[in-house]
Amino acid sequence: MDVIVVGGGVIGTAIAWRAARAGLRVTLIDPGGDDPVADDKASLVAAGMLGPVSESVFGEQDLLNLNLHAIERFPSFNAELEEATGKTTGLRTEGTLAVAYDSGDLAALDRLTDFRHGIGLQAERLSARDCRKLEPFLAPGTKGGVFAKGDLSVDNRRYLAALRTAAAAADVQRVTGIVTAVEEGKVTVVLPDPSGKWPAQHNPADGQARTLTAPHVVIAAGHATRQLNGVPDPVRKAIRPVKGQILRLRHPGSIPPVLTHTVRAIVQGHDLYLVPRADGELVIGATQEERDDRDVMAGAVHDLLRDAQIAVPAVSELLFAEANAGLRPGTSDNGPILGPVTGTGAAASDGSLIIAAGHYRNGIMLSAITADAVTAILGGQAPHPAWSPFQPDRFRAPDGPQAAVSTGGEASLREATI
Repeated sequence: MDVIVVGGGVIGTAIAWRAARAGLRVTLIDPGGDDPVADDKASLVAAGMLGPVSESVFGEQDLLNLNLHAIERFPSFNAELEEATGKTTGLRTEGTLAVAYDSGDLAALDRLTDFRHGIGLQAERLSARDCRKLEPFLAPGTKGGVFAKGDLSVDNRRYLAALRTAAAAADVQRVTGIVTAVEEGKVTVVLPDPSGKWPAQHNPADGQARTLTAPHVVIAAGHATRQLNGVPDPVRKAIRPVKGQILRLRHPGSIPPVLTHTVRAIVQGHDLYLVPRADGELVIGATQEERDDRDVMAGAVHDLLRDAQIAVPAVSELLFAEANAGLRPGTSDNGPILGPVTGTGAAASDGSLIIAAGHYRNGIMLSAITADAVTAILGGQAPHPAWSPFQPDRFRAPDGPQAAVSTGGEASLREATI
């Protein structure tokens, strides 16, 4: 193989597909495989929003520039993917409507809108009446809103399925296993038993270790990147899991779609989004917790349903289909990490180890340009300039660890969902 990609979510699979299309021989190591118990990919429990405007918040200009590059690239990447596989990904182009439930919520939305206008983003203020013209099922008490016409959304599960199909068609070799260590040109992976099943506790110690080699290793393991021996300590320490709980509802046959746009709502200070699917599904999310577990909590389900019904009362007429929790791969500065690991004392100072992780809330939106960037690096070229603030070495200075780029921080977490 020319490249080993560690991680089978949208980031790793997109990288594997594009690298294979560029003529490289690729092995993709997927820890979850086809086992839903082991499969904790953040991309499986995402809402699929692609919203650089509605995601933009104070103090994240570098990340905004990257997201604007991503939204420009995504439609053509998605078209190539659908053409290559014959699968649809559910890409929607109606835009995002952000609404406020009371006067305090509207004031918070106005502050963000002023900021977005100040940096040149297009966000149209709407009256309560205009909001309800766009979405008639909004609560009568809606105070007003803002419309981001350029935002997109995609069905995250259809998108990942299409990427997997494309990767297989491009002869990417997919291996089910858990990577425990990486080094220059080598990956240690623990495989399940010969029947293809893990023990009940999914303990990699009960599997069989194997060493795979390739000139390049790409780490796209999401929040699990922090657990890999051989990844530089500053990078491992910079990555953190951020738990999110999400609901999926379905329309009964007798109920028309309650929403046609992605709706972001502020309900009495609580942030909420509702994302419609073409097949009648409605995704509601998402909590944001500094926790490292995937338990679905009764209180979170209650709060999400309560706020959704306040914002869109007709939600109470839908069928409850699913509740899930996932772990977003956050970082200490909220920015992704992309680039080769270099420098004295690094695990792979020759640049053969490439990190593509820490995409946090924007993994699906950034997947296309991440695949482009890594493929460029593998071909000896520089990635797009928008990636320059997000290199792995920003967490390490000659005198010790640092976080050199400011793309946000803890204070931005709540407002990032508005």
